[in-house]
Amino acid sequence: MSSHNLFSRRDFMRGVGAGALAGSAVVRSASALAASGSLFMHGVASGDPLSDRVIIWTRVTPPRPGTVAVLWEVALDDRFTRVIRRGRALTGADIDYTVKADVLGLPSSARLYYRFRADGQLSPAGRTRTLPAGAVDQVKLVVLSCANYPAGYFNVYAEAAKLDDVHAAVHLGDYIYEYPRGGYASGDAEALGREVDPATEILSLEDYRQRHAQYRTDADLQALHAAMPMIAVWDDHEITNDAWRDGAENHSEGVEGAFADRRAAAVRAYHEWMPTRVPDPTQPERISRSFRFGNLLSLHMLDTRLIGRDQQLDYANYFGASGFDGARLAADLADPNRQLLGAEQTDWLGLQLARSDTTWDVLGQQVLMGRMDIPAPLVLGQISFSAYSALVVKAQTAPATLTAQEQAVLAQPAIPYNLDAWDGYAVARETVLGTARALDRNLVVLAGDTHNAWASDLADHAGRQVGVEFATSSVTSPGFEEYFPLENPLAVAAGLTQIIGPLQYADTSHRGFMIVTATPDACRAEWRYVSTVKQRSYTLIQGPVLRTLPGAGQRRLLPG
Repeated sequence: MSSHNLFSRRDFMRGVGAGALAGSAVVRSASALAASGSLFMHGVASGDPLSDRVIIWTRVTPPRPGTVAVLWEVALDDRFTRVIRRGRALTGADIDYTVKADVLGLPSSARLYYRFRADGQLSPAGRTRTLPAGAVDQVKLVVLSCANYPAGYFNVYAEAAKLDDVHAAVHLGDYIYEYPRGGYASGDAEALGREVDPATEILSLEDYRQRHAQYRTDADLQALHAAMPMIAVWDDHEITNDAWRDGAENHSEGVEGAFADRRAAAVRAYHEWMPTRVPDPTQPERISRSFRFGNLLSLHMLDTRLIGRDQQLDYANYFGASGFDGARLAADLADPNRQLLGAEQTDWLGLQLARSDTTWDVLGQQVLMGRMDIPAPLVLGQISFSAYSALVVKAQTAPATLTAQEQAVLAQPAIPYNLDAWDGYAVARETVLGTARALDRNLVVLAGDTHNAWASDLADHAGRQVGVEFATSSVTSPGFEEYFPLENPLAVAAGLTQIIGPLQYADTSHRGFMIVTATPDACRAEWRYVSTVKQRSYTLIQGPVLRTLPGAGQRRLLPG
């Protein structure tokens, strides 16, 4: 995407000092925008807050094509009697009638309100917040991932929107999904009234814009955006499944056009529709950026998909006449040239960690970093989880009764369950962990992607403890309960924590979010789940709380 297709900061700030917007309004639910004929039917949003600025966003739906002038204002109160910044922006079809203003000169640690006006209509007001500066006692973030529109209602967003004391929502990707009607996790879509638009898989710029637009008509997603600023990165489904630097599992080169063109369209639509600040408009695919919360926490947002990732390994390529070739897999996993972040982003992260002087360094990224080695027969689908667990019990209680076939099953090695995660890029993971350890940083990694909740200790290859990982469940996308429908989810989770050494917590059947709270003394993760995404009515399920402590020798998971 070329830079002239994006508003520059000067474009956004053009007209600062324009006359005040008439009237005043209290903050109201963004869902009111869904009314027929509303110019602001896609709500409002804010994002990428810093201590002195924040992005504010909206989209207008004009009754006729053409350029639209949009006024915006930011105030200290919800009745807009104390307006501190205002400005004017122009929008049109070239940017899908979206508006993004980078509002500068704001006070730090401020709770602010913003709204827009166009063609005599006033948008609902949104709430936002600038980051704290100086000495900070607490930072609280809500962490979200994986919202597949046809899979269910966004009850998780609705619940997160109720939180009044968080600094920001951190979205780790899969904000939209690319599949057609009847595709992934769409079995109930027609009954729920949540079939996707367009009906086909999204490939073109207009397709991606239309899918983003549909998501943003959801009242619960609008409520979340209107309640707090969002700091977001993409995962794969904002483009297409299992994307890597030069392709994707769900892309047929030529048949579906060039991957580079599809990626460019997806990235352009993403920045149009999301409240992101693009570090370099000439390279919109580069979204690594850091956020400093005073002296307490630095949040480093990473891209593990588009700019550096080598193609994923595939277990299917390691089967031959003699069976599964684990030795060849191990050799490929140990290839020092395999990249996940890419050399440039790895160097950037190393520089951020070297410069950091905050108590906590948090990585906001997509895929699991924790080591998730599982017995090969389970990974390869050769045996059910319950059957394998029964074999383990049999081996412990009556080993003499094991058949030769059962012994062969138990003798197979543990291998990574997900080669799309950091487990498929072992040397790249060692580089990040080694950097954090060498710099003596208190490392906390956030992850999404899997649709399940996890908490793992992070150690390097030599077993030296480096930090911890907190991974959130999904907003709607199904977890292991879909793949193991006959298994007891509690037994699956318990079994996984027994089999996988670094894994301290797992939930494989609930949709939900995390609240991560950092203080000078600890960094805690609290998991919260909803009872269902198939009905509008749900109950909140309180999950566990785990924590880690700062300082060498203490960077491991503890009860909350």
